[in-house]
Amino acid sequence: MTLDDVSIAIIGLIRTGAVFRFVYCMVRLQWAEEEQTQYRKRAKNTVLFYIMAESIWQIKDIVLFYYS
Repeated sequence: MTLDDVSIAIIGLIRTGAVFRFVYCMVRLQWAEEEQTQYRKRAKNTVLFYIMAESIWQIKDIVLFYYS
């Protein structure tokens, strides 16, 4: 098992987890009227986490490409 295999597995877990978390927040947003601001903020934070996680992996790939 190489570093690339591990990183591909982690990226898959992050993507799957972020999608499920976002869908969960959207479903809860529809049903929980008194907690709408809380779930809206959680959904926004999930999207921001996903963007940051993807950016980190892309930067890692760029650095490894240039310095390898």
